Amino acid sequence: MKRQRIHPKGPEFSQVIAGVWKWLDETTHERCISAALDCGISTFDHADIYGQYSIEELFGRVLRQQPGLRNKMELVTKCGISLKVESRPENRIKHYNTSYSYIIRSVEQSLQNFGTDRIDLLLLHRPDPLMNPYEIAKAFSDLYEQGKVLHFGVSNFTSTQFEMLQTYLPMPLVTNQLEVSLFKPEVFFNGVADTMMKHQTGIMAWSPLGSGKYFDDLEKMQDLGVMADKYKASTAKLLFAWLLQHPARLFPITGTTKTERIQEAAGAVDIVLDRQDWFAMLKIITGRDVA
Repeated sequence: MKRQRIHPKGPEFSQVIAGVWKWLDETTHERCISAALDCGISTFDHADIYGQYSIEELFGRVLRQQPGLRNKMELVTKCGISLKVESRPENRIKHYNTSYSYIIRSVEQSLQNFGTDRIDLLLLHRPDPLMNPYEIAKAFSDLYEQGKVLHFGVSNFTSTQFEMLQTYLPMPLVTNQLEVSLFKPEVFFNGVADTMMKHQTGIMAWSPLGSGKYFDDLEKMQDLGVMADKYKASTAKLLFAWLLQHPARLFPITGTTKTERIQEAAGAVDIVLDRQDWFAMLKIITGRDVA
């Protein structure tokens, strides 16, 4: 799989990214890490809260057992959401926290969980209504100067939130991780993708298959299946290809525990959609032509 730079000053990632949020046991980690690397997927998307704060450590166990793996991959993780769970008794309510002390503490814990000396990309998980850009800038700067985090980005930010925070930072935000799929294409029409392209910032696309809930519409799925047959591909592979076709440089995140689905997503990079077919797929879902 061809690797692509997510930002001119950012890291090179595999075009498809492995999302680990459903990898709830060590066996799944071993199997899925191997499957991903075998088909060219080298970038792994984490968050501190995944598995109620357990998945980073499970992933780290595999890295400790096979230390040579670390230099074959890029680790992405997120912070900023505090869950009310038994392991975090200090959290009385689910809330956001993007304070200096929280970001630093979260990164230190992630480094310990992974058993590594650096995180390739750190994202703020959600826009925090109480976020102080001066505190975030200081946290990012300190982590970068210490070599603990190599690049920074955000997740689920609007255009204005992205540009506001970028104004305060001494380094570029290299990505905005957003929910994007054929079933949720709003970022292509509401200006968010335009803003990312303005800043030459690639988009990490979570839930690229629409969380599966749209697959219940049998008529639409049948029509997509006809299109998939034209490209000699599965419908899921075609949905990944639809995202990869966009010039905003999307990096879809798989989010599966099945090795065959990982391989299927990786194969989407070889499909080049005809422009009219791209719009035809959009029409299948929206039920109408573009204006």
